[in-house]
Amino acid sequence: MSPQLFAWLTAVSFAFANISVRRGMEYSTPLTATLVSLVIHTVALWIAVALTVGIPEVAVTALVAIVVTGIVQPIMRHCHYTGIRKIGTSRAVTLRNTFPLPAVLIGILILGEPITPLGINGTLLVVIGIVFTSWRIDQHLTSFRWTYLLYPIATALITAGVHPLRRYAMVQSHEPLFFTAIVGPVSLLSFAMYYALPVCGEKLVWDRRAFWPFLISGVFETAAVLLMLFAFSLGPVVIVSPIASTTPIWTAILSAIFLREVERINLASVIGTVCVVAGVIAISLVK
Repeated sequence: MSPQLFAWLTAVSFAFANISVRRGMEYSTPLTATLVSLVIHTVALWIAVALTVGIPEVAVTALVAIVVTGIVQPIMRHCHYTGIRKIGTSRAVTLRNTFPLPAVLIGILILGEPITPLGINGTLLVVIGIVFTSWRIDQHLTSFRWTYLLYPIATALITAGVHPLRRYAMVQSHEPLFFTAIVGPVSLLSFAMYYALPVCGEKLVWDRRAFWPFLISGVFETAAVLLMLFAFSLGPVVIVSPIASTTPIWTAILSAIFLREVERINLASVIGTVCVVAGVIAISLVK
């Protein structure tokens, strides 16, 4: 299978996970959704490792890179789920997928790197997309606060650092299944440490109505992470990331179908989604 196909399956899997977790959060919390997804991730993938590859020999540097991604995984998922709950699935996913923008700005402003016309156009499209996605958002959502936008933005910043680490690990040792499994227990330990701290004000809420949506979301989220690592093991970031970044398009389509009575998708959010996806693809293609 080609890296392009794996990347597309990644985008679609993430979209289904986003839709399902939004359903579950009608009855529960983002923190609970995060824990359920991490448990499913850990159990499912370690069973797969035990039945297939076992524990292979891998480069220490690759293992360290994957452990780092595992430590920040609970933060990334919790911020993502909270953003979905606060500002809606389509908007949160669109803003999350602006993650190439920080890397471009850092390269230009701090490192003094040149930027091509394609990169400039891509950056402008992302900015325009953010404006449209956030256009009059306070009028469409009740009890909206502009600080809610920090959740998908934080997710985007973390994602910008996680993607290169995953690619680096795949280049050092071609073990996508094992590396994806490693993320699970590391993330659960990181989650437990955070939950034990006084700074964690959110509580776990168990409601059986959220069980199946969270279970389905966890399965698709786990599949998406695994598919992305397979994609990175077969192709470079410039091929995988643009295709994987089309998740907002599939999320918007699925939201219109399955979340019609929960969320309202307007023209501005559709335009913003298209602009962000186009901009991210343009930035990713810059060499």
